[in-house]
Amino acid sequence: MPPQTTRSRCHGENGTASVELIAAVPFVLFVVAVAAQAALAGHALWSASVAARAGARAALVGGDPERVAKRALPPSLRQGAEIEDEDAISVRVRVPSFLPSLPALRVAASSGLEPGGG
Repeated sequence: MPPQTTRSRCHGENGTASVELIAAVPFVLFVVAVAAQAALAGHALWSASVAARAGARAALVGGDPERVAKRALPPSLRQGAEIEDEDAISVRVRVPSFLPSLPALRVAASSGLEPGGG
């Protein structure tokens, strides 16, 4: 029996890198999908906060806070937005879903400005 060379010892591992890549692709796609969904949730929360602050400013100067808050939202978040004008302006919006199988999530922000509060 001839001695085994390095080349003949590694011959049984042909294609291993391809199999490992194929096994890793679903995990990488899952991580990208989760990151995209987190970014959408952050965008919705940021937009709700901006809209609440705009509504609070409108209330402070005697405007219509609900109309101003709704107009401050991006068009994609206006549908189904809930705006309340109690002690502070509260804005609740639905988080857009990157993956259709996710349950509906909502985020909320509120803001109130006092006269002379800066």
